[in-house]
Amino acid sequence: MNADTFTSTATTGSVATARNLRKAYKNKLALDNTTFDIPTGRIVGLIGPNGAGKTTALKAMLGLIPFEGELSILGRDPRTQRDELMRDVCFIADVAVLPRWIRVKEAIEFVAGVHPRFDRAKCERFLANTQLKPQMRVRELSKGMIVQLHLALVMAIDAKLLVLDEPTLGLDILYRKQFYQRLLEDYFDEEKTIVITTHQVEEIEHILTDVMFIRDGKIVLHSEMETLGERFTEVLVNTEQATEARALKPLDERALPFGKTVMLFDGVPSERLETLGETRTPGLADLFVATMKGTYA
Repeated sequence: MNADTFTSTATTGSVATARNLRKAYKNKLALDNTTFDIPTGRIVGLIGPNGAGKTTALKAMLGLIPFEGELSILGRDPRTQRDELMRDVCFIADVAVLPRWIRVKEAIEFVAGVHPRFDRAKCERFLANTQLKPQMRVRELSKGMIVQLHLALVMAIDAKLLVLDEPTLGLDILYRKQFYQRLLEDYFDEEKTIVITTHQVEEIEHILTDVMFIRDGKIVLHSEMETLGERFTEVLVNTEQATEARALKPLDERALPFGKTVMLFDGVPSERLETLGETRTPGLADLFVATMKGTYA
């Protein structure tokens, strides 16, 4: 199948389709035959440790770097159709990086000038419900007000794909939660797709529809959030049941006080695990830690 055929057929119902992406930096293989599909109308967490390949994958999707393999974003090849692609894509990095000298009205004018789908009236309607004024400079704003400005700019862009790379880095927990909640309530709908990278797994878990864990340039877990609880189970095991539980080959285990151990299982029937101790659905952070240890792949 040639590249044109891939672009036109492999992305039906998908915002992004990747096959065998490879990107090397000197002695570092940032993407190692990475393959994934992202359906339309989803909120996807791309999660991995530093150096895992998250940012490289985003740069490839945005047409910012050359790479090997096949990649289609909104039916377009980002290497050859980037200008057309970016009319339907919005990319936002760390919200704390707005120039301190820029005024609110200048930030609005800048985004209006560079993104064809920016709706100035929508942005101004959002700002009308805040204490932000057009003449204010970023250096005069609190962190919360900076979040509000970013939200106004982002939510006024009618993009089909919104890419957020560590968008709340440097903000305290209150404003991080505010950012994601407003994004969910005031921006997202079934026609839009959001891809988020972050280290704060617990904070985005409740808004995600899908999760992708990336390690050493490979996608090691790709799942809908609603199916994680059906597949993965944690069991609180007493010392007496530990040997029997380990025979079922847990993905990971961690010791607790008083001789108890929490073990994480993949695909083991719940009725079998219930005989070993108290069961529960693991949090995304615990599943992430087990994945990054290398016990699961």
